[in-house]
Amino acid sequence: MVTRIVIVDDHRLIRAGIVSLLEGVSGVEVVGEASDGLSALKLISEVDPDIVLLDLTMPNMSGFDVLAQIENPGRVKTIILSMHDSAEHVHRALKLGAAGYLLKDVLPDELVLAIDAVNKGNTWLSSAISKTVVDGYLGRGGNDDPLSRLTERQNQVLKMIAEGRSTKQIGSQLNLSVKTVETYRAQIMEKLDIHDIAGLVHYAIRRGIVPL
Repeated sequence: MVTRIVIVDDHRLIRAGIVSLLEGVSGVEVVGEASDGLSALKLISEVDPDIVLLDLTMPNMSGFDVLAQIENPGRVKTIILSMHDSAEHVHRALKLGAAGYLLKDVLPDELVLAIDAVNKGNTWLSSAISKTVVDGYLGRGGNDDPLSRLTERQNQVLKMIAEGRSTKQIGSQLNLSVKTVETYRAQIMEKLDIHDIAGLVHYAIRRGIVPL
């Protein structure tokens, strides 16, 4: 049986390199490519791949947002390909359902091994991710992560704040009153123990909620 793969990365050269690599791998077929999160979700819905190779930092929608919105995540497995090796990024990706996490400087053979492992229902973490990062993920529950304390709506508001949108703009897009948006903002600040907009923006960038 052929494993059908979609590649999602905003760098054309990286996508071309992965396609070239996988062309020589038996039992693997690249069935689509996307350069941003919105296009990725549309493509995944259309071609229904077995595995998605997903970058985290992209325009329009981050890889985290794509992970959270993939339909039928139990069947469509995702391997993160990222330059970020922090425990926070790994922890969040796995919590959102990623089946693998590779750094972009891995050897080609490791990508093939990761695809095979994930295809068999296993989890694969890049050998280049330090033991500290792995231990950091395994040693703490999701409830210890401040970001996990936010509701889905609060996460939406945080992302839009970090994108530079005003309270009025957020309210208009989410069909909320200005007062309600302000309430959400206050709740977010309290849960994250951050008490100014600049701090929220910095936190969102550091956690990969919005790109640099």
